Amino acid sequence: MKINSLQLFNFRQFYGKTPIINFAGGEKNTTIIHGNNGAGKTTILNAFTWVFYERFTAAFASPSLLINKRAINEVEFGVGVECFAEIIFDHDYKSYQLKRKCFGSRNKENKIEINQTQLFMMVAGDDGKWQHPMEQPSDIIEKILPKSLHQYFFFDGEHIDHLFRVEERHKIAEDTKELIGVKVLERAVIHLKNAQKTLTEELNLLGDIKVKNLVKQQQNQEDLTIKLKTESNLISQRLEQLELDKQTLSNQMLAMSGIEKIQELKQRLLIEEKEIRKNLITTQQAIKKEISTRSYLTFLSSTMEEFNVIIEELREKGELPSGIKKQFVEELLNRNKCICGTELHPENEPYLQVKKWMNKAGNSDIEEAAIRLEAQSSNIQSLVEQFWIEINQYQQNINDWRIQLANIENQLDNINEQLRQYPDLNIQEMQKKLDNIDQHIRQLTLNEGEVNLQLDNIQEDLINIEKQIKKQEIKAEKHALIIRRIEATEESIKCIMEIQKRMEIQFRLALEKRLQEIFKSISFTPYQPRLNQNYELNLIENTSGIALSVAASTGENQILSLSFIGAIIDMVRQWSKENNLVGLDSSKFPIIMDSPFGSLDEIYRRQVAKCIPKLANQLVVLVTKTQWRNEVETEMNPYINKQYVLVYLSPKEDCQEDSITLNGIEYPLVKRSDNQFEYTEIMEVNI
Repeated sequence: MKINSLQLFNFRQFYGKTPIINFAGGEKNTTIIHGNNGAGKTTILNAFTWVFYERFTAAFASPSLLINKRAINEVEFGVGVECFAEIIFDHDYKSYQLKRKCFGSRNKENKIEINQTQLFMMVAGDDGKWQHPMEQPSDIIEKILPKSLHQYFFFDGEHIDHLFRVEERHKIAEDTKELIGVKVLERAVIHLKNAQKTLTEELNLLGDIKVKNLVKQQQNQEDLTIKLKTESNLISQRLEQLELDKQTLSNQMLAMSGIEKIQELKQRLLIEEKEIRKNLITTQQAIKKEISTRSYLTFLSSTMEEFNVIIEELREKGELPSGIKKQFVEELLNRNKCICGTELHPENEPYLQVKKWMNKAGNSDIEEAAIRLEAQSSNIQSLVEQFWIEINQYQQNINDWRIQLANIENQLDNINEQLRQYPDLNIQEMQKKLDNIDQHIRQLTLNEGEVNLQLDNIQEDLINIEKQIKKQEIKAEKHALIIRRIEATEESIKCIMEIQKRMEIQFRLALEKRLQEIFKSISFTPYQPRLNQNYELNLIENTSGIALSVAASTGENQILSLSFIGAIIDMVRQWSKENNLVGLDSSKFPIIMDSPFGSLDEIYRRQVAKCIPKLANQLVVLVTKTQWRNEVETEMNPYINKQYVLVYLSPKEDCQEDSITLNGIEYPLVKRSDNQFEYTEIMEVNI
């Protein structure tokens, strides 16, 4: 998971739509956001937790008052004001747009009323088009980064030591179980028991299903389909026009002097990007075709092995092939004479002796059939091998193309940024127009995805209506099916509980080992952290040969908490790798931390500043000017790629202005507001 950007709109201190905050990644993985107390650092941290999980940290005051005061006071009573936070992030080579928003208004008593929040998600496919996902957004987020683990990735550094207070320790066991699926197994057992109960109740409720009259509902859905198709056509026409405008601007820039080579490179990269996306779609379609037409072969392997064993046993017994054929024995009996010349008649002993060979003799038809089946068995085995070779090659091609696509997108981003900062103002203006067109295309593509999703849902509803009309169930068959399902749930519960027990033991030991390694690298004390069977974390001193518990100081608790978070992230990486498709790597996760240096002395501040950029693949740190001093700035500078300053605008006439110097340039931290409202602006720092 890599967080690309954050944008706010009328969210707490931030009035209107903020500039987009783009986050660092790669080798220089750190983004620093500077701001005084009250400027909005905790607000930005909580923007992440609100969008992803609709939760807030303990330090976030008045979480119900989300909408910016200035925005809501500028409108009349009862008029709704929109507030949202939007995050763009990547995971498993897919781009996600996640937006949570709400509306608020003032009533006549001048109290703010906020409606229920709404969560929206769009996913960019390999063709570059945005569309709604098949699953619920909350379910997708839960798979990428479970809600119960979010406090280890988005946290307030000043209160991080609270993580290991006595009253909080029991939660650690529940949270860490998510990593290895133990929590999933626990929920699976609960669901299975509930299913078992429901199935038992169904046995007593079996009855005839009455066909409902759904004609009116069906007509309403069909009318809505016509309306949405018209809207989709209008969006498509507008997108075509924007693409033409974009191409016209690109051609004009190509003709400008000074940037010919840059534009030629850009055009070439765009063509390569289009070709790669086309290859991705074609290959995915090829995989679907292979699976739909030949995947059944993979289920025949055990059958072929069993067949070969049977044939081999028959050969060892001498029954296949047989030296005497049934046709030969029948011919002797029909002519009443053995090959030795003895007369064969039904009433004499020689006849009976020859007749016994009928049961021992081989059948030529069976032998021929066995030979044909052997040849087919060998062919099937080779087809299975060929199937997996082709599927693996397709998957490798997809992985290679996605890596190429990521490289091309990075190059295009660099070129666009270069054009935005080009000395020629005309070129800057042209690039700005292209950026606006791209943003408009992106929004329309999102709208198109929403309309298409509605159309798909309506089509599915219409199919379900037809099924309900035609559906008929046979009571006896359903009764037998329920019995089989109850027996299956009982067996599944037993197996899952045994797996859960074994996984928990292995995971706890691995987590403790990694925790001890990280703590040792930061702390200069001889103490060692331990995790007991209940996942309670304690600090142990063992210099005398006797393990004794240590009453950790606030600073040691903060170091212990950071070490635990680092161990958790390592386990998340490992878990993600082991549970992903071959060739794909989603084991990258961010840390967003507010004020991580609060109560630490100089030595620990230096050690923590040196350590935290290595804990995660992507790091965002929100700090005050006093926290960003000397040793912290020195240790973290090599990892910084993005910096922003939160400029607090105060309505006080006698407000004391403040500033911070970064890279030799002075940036304001506190300024005088030109109106009666307080709010915060975001300013990017030149790197």
